[in-house]
Amino acid sequence: MDWKSSRIDALLEQALVEDQAVADSTTNLTIDPNLRATASIVARQELVVAGLGAIPRFFEIFARLDPRPPAHTRFEVVSNAEIFDGVRAHSGQALAIIRHNARALLSCERVILNLLQHLSGIATLTRQYSDAIQGTHAHVLDTRKTVPGLRVLEKYAVLCGGGTNHRIDLASGILIKNNHISLGGGIPLVLPRALELRKKGQRVQVEVRTPQELEDALTYGAEAVLLDNMSPKEVKRSIDRIKKEAEGEAGRWIPTEASGGIVLENIRTYAETGVDFISVGALTHSAKAADISMSISAE
Repeated sequence: MDWKSSRIDALLEQALVEDQAVADSTTNLTIDPNLRATASIVARQELVVAGLGAIPRFFEIFARLDPRPPAHTRFEVVSNAEIFDGVRAHSGQALAIIRHNARALLSCERVILNLLQHLSGIATLTRQYSDAIQGTHAHVLDTRKTVPGLRVLEKYAVLCGGGTNHRIDLASGILIKNNHISLGGGIPLVLPRALELRKKGQRVQVEVRTPQELEDALTYGAEAVLLDNMSPKEVKRSIDRIKKEAEGEAGRWIPTEASGGIVLENIRTYAETGVDFISVGALTHSAKAADISMSISAE
């Protein structure tokens, strides 16, 4: 993750502006502007870390927004060499130590914790799903079911948890879904059109829900198939059908993805069907925030 990219910079700045961090009334009225302090960020549960790179960026952006003297901007972020994005942290383990102006620490505390808790929650849940299918052929995929504006960070958290990213946005891949099929006149019409008019390098994936739709997808040249809302048995039958197609056309293996109604309790059953990918919207839309705290003391 490039934490200094303009896209990430804009997201983090918006978080500080939204909270009016520089205009923190309580802190600015009660805390000596020259007071230095140390903050400890600590895991309060077993978790997978994600978002540590945002900490120094928040303070750099805060300094840019803050009209106070340059001395106010001096800070140091120290993390344990064993702690970095993607690793498991234990309850009570320090994730980072920050030495900075006390006002800056207090004013940035909430946005830092909000982001770390959210991203680490996604990474932790993703790791649970990834662990559940360990030893199988399948990979866990995220979806576009993300908080508006935070997708790039949430998908990064999925990677930290051992998952795999699906397309980042509507322009980066072709996925012909149920509504496209219905509005476009059916797979026999929409699939050849997409294959003909796509940009170079774009793979055409088709969502199928029935054996007939799978047959249409295979007949008209689908390059990947999303098996939507199928039971594990139906997924297995579909994969067997695709294998038979591949045997008839040497080298024409079609990547498969299962989606819909897949939870921790049944994901391994789906993985054992031989499916290549399993997409889980819950990774980003239902992950519980990780329990992380920040304590601040004067130096």
